Amino acid sequence: MDLVSLQLGTEHLWSWLVRLLSKDPEWLNAKMKFFLPEMELSSGDKAQDATQGVILQLRRLHAHGRATWQAFIHCVCMELDVPLDLEVPLLSTWGHGDGFPSQLEAGEESQPTSQLHHGLKRPYQSCGSSPRPKQCKKQQLELARRYLQLLKTSARRRYGSRIPGPGQPLAFHQAYIPPILQWSRTTAPFSTQEGATLGDPKAEDGTDVSIRDLFNTRADKGPRVTVLLGKAGMGKTTLAHRLCQRWADGQLDRFQALFLFEFRQLNLITHLLTLPQLLFDLYLSPEAGPDSVFQYLEENANGVLLIFDGLDQALHPHSSREKEGPEEPSPALALFSGLCRGTLLPGCWVLATSRPGKLPNCLPTEAATVHMWGFDRPRVEEYMARFFTDQLWQEAALAELRKSRHLQSMCAVPALCQVTCLCLHRLLPRSCPGQSAALLPTVTQNYVQMVSALGPRGYPPPESLLDLSEVALRGLETGKVIFSVGDVRPSTMAFGAALSLLTSFCVCTGPGHQGTGYAFAHLSLQEFFAALYLMVSAKVDKNALAGHVTLNSRWVLRTKARPGLLDHLPSFLAGLASHACRPFLSHVARRDETWVSAKQAVVMQALRKLATRRLTGPKVVALCHCVGETQEPELASLVAQSLPCHLSFHNFPLTFADLAALTNILGHRNAPIHLDFEGCPLEPHCPEALAGCKQVENLSFKSRKCGDAFAEALSRSLPTMGSLKKLGLAGSKITARGISHLVQALRLCPQLEEVSFQDNQLKDWAVLNIVEVLPCLPRLQKLDLSRNNVSVSTLLCLTKVAVACPTVRTLQVREAELIFLLSPPAETAAELRGAPDLQGNAGQRKEAESRSLTLRLQQCQLRVHDVQELIAQLQEGPCLDEVDLSGNQLDDEGCRLMAEAASQLHITRNMDLSDNRLSLDGVHCVLRAVSTCQTLAELHISVLHKTVVFTFAPEQEQLKEIRKSAALRVSLTCRMPSELPLRPTRIRLTHCGLQAKHLEQLCRALRGSCCLGHLDFSGNALGDEGAAQLAQLLPGLGPLQSLDLSENSLSLDAVFMLTPCFSTLQWLLHLDISSESQHVVLRGDRTGRDQLAGGSLPEFPAEAQFLDFRQSRVPRSLCLRQCQLEPLSLTHLCETLEKCPGPLEVKLSCEVLSDQSLETLLHHLPQLPQLSLLQLSETRLSPKSPLLLADLFSLCPRIQKVDLRSLYHMTLHFRSSKEREGECCGRFTGCGLSQEHVEPLCWLLSKCEDLNQLDLSANMLGDDGLRCLLECLPQLPISGSLDLSHNNISLESALGLVKTLPSCPRIREASVNLGSEQSFWIHFSRREEAGKTLRLSQCSFRPEHVPRLAASLSQALQLTALTLTQCCLGLEQLTLLLSLLRWPVGLFSLSPWQPPLSFSIHGSDCSRDLL
Repeated sequence: MDLVSLQLGTEHLWSWLVRLLSKDPEWLNAKMKFFLPEMELSSGDKAQDATQGVILQLRRLHAHGRATWQAFIHCVCMELDVPLDLEVPLLSTWGHGDGFPSQLEAGEESQPTSQLHHGLKRPYQSCGSSPRPKQCKKQQLELARRYLQLLKTSARRRYGSRIPGPGQPLAFHQAYIPPILQWSRTTAPFSTQEGATLGDPKAEDGTDVSIRDLFNTRADKGPRVTVLLGKAGMGKTTLAHRLCQRWADGQLDRFQALFLFEFRQLNLITHLLTLPQLLFDLYLSPEAGPDSVFQYLEENANGVLLIFDGLDQALHPHSSREKEGPEEPSPALALFSGLCRGTLLPGCWVLATSRPGKLPNCLPTEAATVHMWGFDRPRVEEYMARFFTDQLWQEAALAELRKSRHLQSMCAVPALCQVTCLCLHRLLPRSCPGQSAALLPTVTQNYVQMVSALGPRGYPPPESLLDLSEVALRGLETGKVIFSVGDVRPSTMAFGAALSLLTSFCVCTGPGHQGTGYAFAHLSLQEFFAALYLMVSAKVDKNALAGHVTLNSRWVLRTKARPGLLDHLPSFLAGLASHACRPFLSHVARRDETWVSAKQAVVMQALRKLATRRLTGPKVVALCHCVGETQEPELASLVAQSLPCHLSFHNFPLTFADLAALTNILGHRNAPIHLDFEGCPLEPHCPEALAGCKQVENLSFKSRKCGDAFAEALSRSLPTMGSLKKLGLAGSKITARGISHLVQALRLCPQLEEVSFQDNQLKDWAVLNIVEVLPCLPRLQKLDLSRNNVSVSTLLCLTKVAVACPTVRTLQVREAELIFLLSPPAETAAELRGAPDLQGNAGQRKEAESRSLTLRLQQCQLRVHDVQELIAQLQEGPCLDEVDLSGNQLDDEGCRLMAEAASQLHITRNMDLSDNRLSLDGVHCVLRAVSTCQTLAELHISVLHKTVVFTFAPEQEQLKEIRKSAALRVSLTCRMPSELPLRPTRIRLTHCGLQAKHLEQLCRALRGSCCLGHLDFSGNALGDEGAAQLAQLLPGLGPLQSLDLSENSLSLDAVFMLTPCFSTLQWLLHLDISSESQHVVLRGDRTGRDQLAGGSLPEFPAEAQFLDFRQSRVPRSLCLRQCQLEPLSLTHLCETLEKCPGPLEVKLSCEVLSDQSLETLLHHLPQLPQLSLLQLSETRLSPKSPLLLADLFSLCPRIQKVDLRSLYHMTLHFRSSKEREGECCGRFTGCGLSQEHVEPLCWLLSKCEDLNQLDLSANMLGDDGLRCLLECLPQLPISGSLDLSHNNISLESALGLVKTLPSCPRIREASVNLGSEQSFWIHFSRREEAGKTLRLSQCSFRPEHVPRLAASLSQALQLTALTLTQCCLGLEQLTLLLSLLRWPVGLFSLSPWQPPLSFSIHGSDCSRDLL
């Protein structure tokens, strides 16, 4: 074609294009805003006619560049009704080639200058580089007023049009339903009343925060920073733009200026900026005087709001190093940090939006945090009602929503709710009622239906989808969400613009550098197309595809600076792997379904591998989302069975959709599971997702972010969870309104076994409302209401409930702890069957017999009047196992009232009144109050330790004790006492500061006690005076079993005062005193239970006949340990013991006992006829003590045995005065006796008339000492045995023994072993023995000893048997020995080893026969 023909053809296309666009100016305006977001029509342009306006707009499109012009031509052909004969030349001429209309070229130079968009500044007006000129205040205010008006006018123009503006969300001008906003931690506003004026839901308990409440925090001074957290699709960006619109409309009148920045655009700026440059060069430039305007903003910073959208996408992390000054250029994130910390524009308001994750360190710790949770069911229904204007369609859409739980789950995310509405708009006319929701089972299929719905004729062209998908994946892999015109082909750009898949906006990379940026309508849409490319592209192999199937952990405190851009990509891959998506994938890939199924199998296999791993909470949720998208029951069952039985989620946000995905998977599980949510920010209505889940057995929530809305949603799900046994809701902000909903739900959950509402800041009314439900929960075993705000009056109401409710077993209250423990009906029935009627009256105290109650009200600030009310309640109630009122403020009067009521309350175990400010005067009142209580087993009071504990004996056990004791008495006595004794009572008054002056009044109070058995006064200050006074008062207290006076500063004189009690107190059998440890105890016989177990006699009433019977058998004992025993003290002690009845045992111990003290003690022994035992233990004696003790045999005829060991332990046993004189024994072992002691010892022992045994083993006699002893042996009156073992003797001693045999005719047997045994024994008889036996072992005789041995043996004429064992005598030595022996006629037996040799000697003839 020649040039003229081409020119004529182009002119024809141009004329036709102008005429076509003149018919649809709204469409052209929309495309102008899409391709040229930085330009707006001036007033002069609007005054022109339609044709001139179209030509002017076409010229601006052409001037923007070839790529923009080609993309626009593709939009014309794709969206408008263009005849085929014109579409082909239009695309070939202007869509792909280099030709441009001459009309555009001719008019380029004459086109008027267009007005820049408010987000850009003219290059020549750059701010922040020159000093501020001095201007008058009036002029400055005028410039600022004009700039503020310009800001508001520009915002009105931007948000006033019905056509989506640059950077606005796709459905910005559709019905806006505010999402759920919830304050986090302690950043709730002072008041929430202002929000009601904007038409938003009223804020309650930090939930459903209104938009105005976002700027009503407690930060009156310093930085006022609010961070808005929400997952992708929750509407954060939409809310940011909505704030701008409301400010432009005058609804946020507290702010004079508002600036909105997006970090995805700020990331494109690579150079440093000052704050004026950020505000004026990148947002809107003032017409004049930028320095004056900025100065005004600084002076009025409290009226400035800066919104930063997408903080999670911020790049160039701010360095911790402080810059030189606030006016120094910095990265965009550093400017944001300065604004937040107040170093820049101090006093301004900052609002940042972000996905959950680790927030930058630049945020101050006092920043307010608000969670954005999307839609609950009422909001979803309202959104649909506004989306569908037609009444019939509206009703049909709502019907589909109400019938489908998975549709409700998806619509909880606002972005998905919009997508769902678009899909329903397409499906409702084509489907039968109730079938449209079935076509939208997953998020992925929702997107597939949306792409199909946006296309004019079903699925869009596969080439365009594939190209757009490639752009999406390339952007995610490189971290790119904003594309320039060169990044996207013109045809692909037109495709995205025609289907509203792409949005455009003005971007600025620096002062004077503006352009157009393109992005997907939502980040999740980019992830969907990226997943689509991975599934359909032949360039992506199976390994690369499987590598993208991962699970991301989204902990709140994570090390990664910002969340990645691929959070939803695995979920979309799983969704595209479902069978339902196979036709769509086959269409886009232009391959058969076999090829597509192979790709889908790769994703399914990767998910199966993940299902068997042990995953953290966030990854479990991500896996549930992925598996739910696949719609594969087999895979869902595999995941469900692989989950642990206790599944915990900690410290990461969870939405309704998350719990819905988890519930969907749990529906395929066979075993029960425990779900624990701790510290997780939870969407208020997310518990509704658990409705109908039969697998959850334990459910626990612990989060301060759970309020009344959460409780209300939970109450709707609880009645449908039939397997739920344990419910925990702790650490929340639930008020009475939320509790009322939960209580109604609990009435419908009779299977519950444990419920916990601890740490919820509940008030009195809410707590009482909860306990009212106890009768409706027959299986309940525990109700925990700890750490709530409960008053004393409410506490008494709770005790009334505990008394009245038949299943309550324990009410435990301690400071913040408040717990009910209950028993199920089966246990109660068993107790009823097993409880006997002790009184024989079945109608009396029926409830008390059926159950028992434990009541612990510790540290509850109870006072006297509270106790009076409590006693009245308990008197009408059941038996009490335990009553614990410790740590209250009962004082003396309250303790007295409880003590008086103890006998009427039927307490079976104990009552604790410790730490109730009981004084010493109150102790007497308490003692008098319990004096008549027959079930009291023990009372322990310690004023110092603030202890007051009553221990009771159950009546049934007491009855058994009485019967057993009576049976034993019948066996011991001839008659039965008229009155059986009760169980002895133990009274312990320890560390009460008691002095001698208190004893008389105290004993008066104790005299009325029935069966007082044990009395403990230890740890007081009685002193010797108190001991003396007690000795006088004790007879008036009746028969005791023990009295403890330990730690009362008693001296040895107190012993002399207490010893006469053996005579005055018939029950006293043992007096045990230790001076060093201050241990002083007076004891009778052992208590009843110990008596029966040990076989000793029980205690009887004070009857003379029986007392004589007992006292004649049970000895009294005085044990005095670790005392200084001087002669004078011993004299005094013995004098006091002279009057004590017997038999008497005295056991003494001290560190050292001198010879004088020992002589004094031994001197007084004859004056103690009742003494049966005297023992000195752990007492060092002098070497002279054996001689003193040996003399005792002659001084004291009653001595039976003297036992002295190692000069450290001495025991003397005495005969009773009624016994005849008998044998004596002496044992002096290990006493260091040597040769010098032998002669005086033997002289003293020779005075003993009948010495049966003498043990001198383990001394140091040696050969010389033994020789001396053998010489004295004939004078010793020993009739039994003499032990000289281990005395360091040698062979000479053995030979000496043989030599001594002839001189001691009463020796009947002697044995010596010089081996390791070192034994040396001599046995005697009372008269002269006719035959003697000698045994010598291991004596090692040498040849020179044989003649000496033979000579000595020849002198022992009575020796009839000689045994030589291992004496080193061979046959030659034995022959020699026999040849030297000379005996008269008789029989002599010699045993050298084996076999024995026997000889018969007749006269002088020595005939020998070897046997």
